[in-house]
Amino acid sequence: MELKDKVTVVTGGAAGIGFAICKRFAAAGAKVVIGDVQGVEQAVAAIEAAGGTAAGRVCDVSREPDVEALMQFAVDRFGGLDVAVANAGILRDGLLLKVDKETKKVSAVLSLEQWQRVIDVNLTGVFLTGREAARQMVNLGRPGVLILMSSISKEGNFGQTNYSAAKAGVAALGVTWSKELARYRIRVNTIAPGFIGTPMVLKDMKPEALEAAKKQIPIGRLGEPDEIAHAAQFIVENDLLTGSCIAVTGGMRL
Repeated sequence: MELKDKVTVVTGGAAGIGFAICKRFAAAGAKVVIGDVQGVEQAVAAIEAAGGTAAGRVCDVSREPDVEALMQFAVDRFGGLDVAVANAGILRDGLLLKVDKETKKVSAVLSLEQWQRVIDVNLTGVFLTGREAARQMVNLGRPGVLILMSSISKEGNFGQTNYSAAKAGVAALGVTWSKELARYRIRVNTIAPGFIGTPMVLKDMKPEALEAAKKQIPIGRLGEPDEIAHAAQFIVENDLLTGSCIAVTGGMRL
């Protein structure tokens, strides 16, 4: 599928990897719809200033009505829906248990709120985004592409019980949906980024954890958001690709 004139929706599209995807898609001639909880107007303005076509809507992907409205907005605004990227995500890292060194007793636990918020955004949000995008594509009778954002952490990462569980679930969704939706000419793939230099990673990860992660990357650096966007473009443009998870990690393994 060529991106030119295609209608694309990107959740979490106002910053980081999502915004990089929006910029790359727009540069290829796509009509980009940005969904995010903040920064939507600024992101749309930046893409339009660069000569692209964009629109946006505030969307919390953990809320079903928001996601339904976002997909309908894309159809109403641009007349269709061809590509949806379920990219929105958050971090709420923490150890399952913290044990006091002196008493050898548990002093703190990963809270239910930390667990639930990450699951709500990173897993349920992907479920809602994929479901509602596929609904529109099937009802419109046109082929489509779903791209789900997983992570290297899907293999299980120290201090990321909630995030790892969500991203493993996303990878499973990608395989499942590729089987279910192929009959409707909808391809589904996931991307599993390694450690990418986004505001979320640089701000939310503990400095010591980030430095330890860098030392594990064979190419010796964090990835760039546009390198993930490039993978997303490849997925859209390769019509044989479905049911795959592309690891873009600089060679890092957990």
